[in-house]
Amino acid sequence: MKKTFKNILISLFIASGVLSPLCAQVTADMAKQILKLSDKNTNYSGTDFKADYTIVTDKPGSGKSVTSAVMYRRDSASMFTIVIKAPESDKGKGYVQFDKNIWFYDPRDKQFTYTSAKNKFQNSCLNNSDLVPQTISDDYDIKEFKEVKLGKFDCIYYELSASKKGVDYPIVKLWVSKDDGLIRKKEDYSLSGQLLRTTAIPSYQKVENRFVPGGMLVVDNLRGTKIDGKMQYEKTQITIANVSFQKQSNVVYSKKFLEEMSD
Repeated sequence: MKKTFKNILISLFIASGVLSPLCAQVTADMAKQILKLSDKNTNYSGTDFKADYTIVTDKPGSGKSVTSAVMYRRDSASMFTIVIKAPESDKGKGYVQFDKNIWFYDPRDKQFTYTSAKNKFQNSCLNNSDLVPQTISDDYDIKEFKEVKLGKFDCIYYELSASKKGVDYPIVKLWVSKDDGLIRKKEDYSLSGQLLRTTAIPSYQKVENRFVPGGMLVVDNLRGTKIDGKMQYEKTQITIANVSFQKQSNVVYSKKFLEEMSD
């Protein structure tokens, strides 16, 4: 029987406590190269990227909220634009990044407000920085690595510590599938070692020889509610569909485009 997306996510989270070593040995140089490949797989330089994002955030005790958006990225120039399509109350809002700055646009007052890569995206468990190419191999040092099994995936497990200032999290644990360099799971920690956030990426879609997550689940391990004696954390599930790598007009990556899309 084919596993559902939900079942695969559950298996990844259950497997987080089981680090079963594999038989083959990966050298330190190989581990570095696989980590670099994991970054490369998130970067779509040389083309533009466009896709529909459905973002479902579940806040225990408060219900779910669903956000639909269109993402445009030009990674070679570190630019992106996000246009919110739903819910109706947020329709026309958006984000644009250029010149290393991120601006949020609200059509109600027709104002742009500066925001940070570390800020939450639309009050979800996502950071703005999660929506752009990752630079983990440049921003972190490998403290430990080993070959492990994560569910059905043969992975390299990394323990990483920040080597640069300004990163979202000082300590990261990462599971990267060995054969293709795709990030399967990520845990973000505080400097004191407290688990802050967990991300699972069980499925990818291959479009024009590039890998794009099909679905992601992000759990905020700090924000939650105790229900029937059990702690339930806030979580956000992301689905990415209708992926295109066709070139977009330069105006897409501008404040003017957001203003026109909200009219």
